[in-house]
Amino acid sequence: MQNIQHQAQHTLTIETRGQGLYEITDQVTSWVDRQGADTGMLTVYSRHTSASLTIQENADPDVCHDLNTFFSRLVSDDPSLYRHTAEGRDDMPAHIRSALTDTSLSIPVLDGRAGLGTWQGIYVFEHRIRPHRRNIILHMLW
Repeated sequence: MQNIQHQAQHTLTIETRGQGLYEITDQVTSWVDRQGADTGMLTVYSRHTSASLTIQENADPDVCHDLNTFFSRLVSDDPSLYRHTAEGRDDMPAHIRSALTDTSLSIPVLDGRAGLGTWQGIYVFEHRIRPHRRNIILHMLW
């Protein structure tokens, strides 16, 4: 067993254009590559309650389209269904969508690279209708 001797942290700022999935794989893997670690653990963390993170297929854009469509049907944007509407009609639906997904991801670092599968991509899943600036923290131990 190897002792953890190093850690690094970085914040990505992601500008969204409204609801949808925004791939950040290249930004994350580029940062991991620059750390010079052979093996380790990467945590990707969203500092928000109305956006989340997911690992999904990044080869066929229909996957992202179908996920957006599914979540739109699963969680209605109808404000009459919710008490919490302080930030608009999409406020509570965004919180529910975020609760159904993840705010952090753990990804092993193998042979100096993020251990993603062939078709896996890392996405910010924006649940609000309007554009937002999202802060994603990358933290790596090795």
